[in-house]
Amino acid sequence: MSAASPTVLVVDDDADIREAVQDILSFEGYAVAQAANGQEALELLTGPHAVRPCLILLDLMMPVMDGEEFVGRIQQEQRLAELPIILVTASGLAHLPGVRAILKKPFDMDALLSTVGEHRH
Repeated sequence: MSAASPTVLVVDDDADIREAVQDILSFEGYAVAQAANGQEALELLTGPHAVRPCLILLDLMMPVMDGEEFVGRIQQEQRLAELPIILVTASGLAHLPGVRAILKKPFDMDALLSTVGEHRH
């Protein structure tokens, strides 16, 4: 994979889902960073070796820091507020700032790829 590959940040507490999404996106040429909750994702985005994703795939229901709190936190950071977010959730639909689309679990590969392609920054 080239250094110029667009990076997608996958934030989900289910490791199997993170791995499946990584496999699909990697096959399509994306680099993938993973976080198990909003706190880990925030550290990846703001730490000394910060990830610069073109898009965030975000689960809503997670321990430590859920998707809603994570969205609120990145909306306070000017350089992060413009990142497109796709909610990936089994729960009801949520309307949060920065959310461009919602993928309802379970989703299929074609829906994932078309949504990522349409909304990446």
